[in-house]
Amino acid sequence: MFFVLSKVLNFLISPFNWLLVLLLICFLRKDQQKKRRWIIFTTCWFLFFSNPYIIYKLMLKWQAPQKTFVAGEQYPTGILLAGFVGFEFKSKQGFYGAASDRFIQAVRLYKTGRIKKILITGGSGSIKRQEYKEADFVKEQLQEMGIPVTDILSENQSRNTYENAIYSKKLLDSLQIKGPYLLITSAMHMKRSQQVFTKAGLETVAYPCNYNVINNPQDFPGVIIPSTSSFYNWDIYLKEVVGLLVYKLTGKA
Repeated sequence: MFFVLSKVLNFLISPFNWLLVLLLICFLRKDQQKKRRWIIFTTCWFLFFSNPYIIYKLMLKWQAPQKTFVAGEQYPTGILLAGFVGFEFKSKQGFYGAASDRFIQAVRLYKTGRIKKILITGGSGSIKRQEYKEADFVKEQLQEMGIPVTDILSENQSRNTYENAIYSKKLLDSLQIKGPYLLITSAMHMKRSQQVFTKAGLETVAYPCNYNVINNPQDFPGVIIPSTSSFYNWDIYLKEVVGLLVYKLTGKA
């Protein structure tokens, strides 16, 4: 049920989906005066949400700042949030996605001694395909990277950020591993994640990665020329903003 509601919500908050609805309204309108008004409104909608500079600034402000370590800084466990692996059901093969920098950074943090253990949290995002657990796949991958199985913790039941926090706490409490823990997830996802983990009773230090935008000077064409990628970035941004709001309203953050 939660999975279905999440998909519906993601559809409803997408500016591109609403652009399609507005275009359809423009097409169906018979009254010419009202039709012109809808065309003007739709054009303004397109120009606003396709502008790369507006969403660039919003995402830049929302992203968590890069983590800087001091000499000797170390954490007992790095909590790695899943969400970067997809599965091909026919071949039963896992594929790394756009957010796989989370995996890269977790391995690097372990290899450089910043974290002693890696906890991978994440099950299946599919209702029907529960046999494909992301944490299980990542655990095997970590072992292939030379990380001892004794230093890999995993839980494969969680389906969202809230459950990531709840199941991670149960596992860490059962093993009596004290915090603070290094929380490893995408920079856009960090604000929501850290508040959820704090609410669940886990003290974490943010280690954001997989940055969607970087604070570089913007050239003039990149400020005014509409971009289709802006709609994609709006989906990412609004998913986090609305997701955090929903979690706050339901007492999960």
